Amino acid sequence: MIGHFKRSTRRLFALLLSIPLVILAGGLLYMSGMDYLENNPRDFWASIEWAAETLTTTGYGSDSRWTHPAMILFVIFFELVGMSFYVLIFPVFFLPYFEERFEARLPGILPEMAGRVLIHRYGPAVDSLIEELRRVGTAVVVLEQDERQARRLRDRGYDVVFGALDEQPGMLAGVERAQALITNADDHADATFIMMARERGYTGTILALAEEPLHRPPMEKIGATAVFTPSHVLGAALAARASSRISPKVEGLQLLGERVGIADFRVQASSPLAGQRLGTLRMRARYGVTVIGQWNGGRFAPAQGPETRIQAGAILVAAGAHANLARVERMATPLRRYGPIVVAGYGAVGRKVVEMLRDAGESIIVIDERPDAAVDVVGNILEQGTLEAAEVRKARALVLALSNDSAGVFATAVVRDYAPEVRLIARVNLAPNVARLYQAGADVALSVGQVAGQILAHYLLGEDAVTVEQRLKLARVAPGTLVDGHPWQAGIREKTATAVVAVERGTEVLVEFDEAFKLRADDILFVCGTTTSVDRYMREYRAKPAERPPTPPDPSA
Repeated sequence: MIGHFKRSTRRLFALLLSIPLVILAGGLLYMSGMDYLENNPRDFWASIEWAAETLTTTGYGSDSRWTHPAMILFVIFFELVGMSFYVLIFPVFFLPYFEERFEARLPGILPEMAGRVLIHRYGPAVDSLIEELRRVGTAVVVLEQDERQARRLRDRGYDVVFGALDEQPGMLAGVERAQALITNADDHADATFIMMARERGYTGTILALAEEPLHRPPMEKIGATAVFTPSHVLGAALAARASSRISPKVEGLQLLGERVGIADFRVQASSPLAGQRLGTLRMRARYGVTVIGQWNGGRFAPAQGPETRIQAGAILVAAGAHANLARVERMATPLRRYGPIVVAGYGAVGRKVVEMLRDAGESIIVIDERPDAAVDVVGNILEQGTLEAAEVRKARALVLALSNDSAGVFATAVVRDYAPEVRLIARVNLAPNVARLYQAGADVALSVGQVAGQILAHYLLGEDAVTVEQRLKLARVAPGTLVDGHPWQAGIREKTATAVVAVERGTEVLVEFDEAFKLRADDILFVCGTTTSVDRYMREYRAKPAERPPTPPDPSA
């Protein structure tokens, strides 16, 4: 605040000094012109009076006739100078000066920091974390050097300290009592903040958000407790949602063998499944498949029982024999399981997405407006010619890794209209724009704030405060208290939000059960749900992980 105050004051004094200098220069030039060009001399004070009247646009009185072209051009020029002063003097010089004196000043020193978390520089990466810390009652102070940003944060009810550390190093006084420090500036400013905090005697946790992974070791060496690169973590999360080779939606799927599978179906509004209750559809009895849950708006909702309604546009997750799953595919619109993955945007996030997908052996087509050795199609994602060149309609998935949220929302709408069947995964900067992307047609939208928020909140609070990647898990467990019961008996979904999708009995894996089927103590159940719901199932039915069968000896050994 002080540095900005000094600048506005200097501007005002410069204006007050420049006015008499301009009048003096204009008067001398006018006196010379009238003497040598018009042959009608004026004395010094008359010339000064003319310059002052012209500059202030108040008029000339009787001295307003000139004949020489050079003199006329000079008068016109000086009139324009006067008008420029008139237009600029109030908004550029006077208004900022007086606004600073009547506007509430932002604090330039830290408040009492005991029990508070200090965040150096606000941005999308820390937005979710701030909200989470406030939710659990942890006070947050933001140290911001951009005045407009600082005032916006203050208007939102945040505690803000305004100033630049390089100009006001004393503003960190009292930082040693803070609960934790988080720095979210560029890497050089992060390093300066870390060193200054340690020099003041701060011994607690300092977490840094870096732009470049190579800067992590130096930051840790100068005092950071941990350094994270949210853009790279976000890229990995986007890649995982595009390719099952990186992170299968169902962990442990290989345990079911070749006979049983788990598939995704996008339920179009015209599908006979859309809007129907599971109890009405009777998917297990009619089609031999078990509905595990549905992805809707990027969130997974486990099937809770017969009252669960299948939403139009949701991605349904079902388990069963491959032939039975194929029957359900024909009732809904299946997600394409072949073709390349298109990545639009080759910035920091896009590069990480491409790197991970290529390492996983996926076929990739990269779109970007700037030529690069790794870019396959140079063009604008909003143009149909670019979409055709990248063969988007033949793609298995498209990852929008654009750096601008407005462009991302519009690109989502354009791509969804051009290729309605392609799985669309979008990167977001600001968490509030996630809803807009889903509304525009994205299947998955992940924000850098979600990613950084989860990492930092987990580190500070010891909890998964922000969900980034909700994975399904397939557990191989003993029957526990379900012995002599039916694997599809009522209550399992309602109590645990899981489903028994198969039973291993001896050498067979069974996926369909008549009403007389009873579980035996030596059976092994395959239970599917989220990590949290599977843990709930284990507690509810006192189930233990089943022992893995011994690996048969290799006959070639």
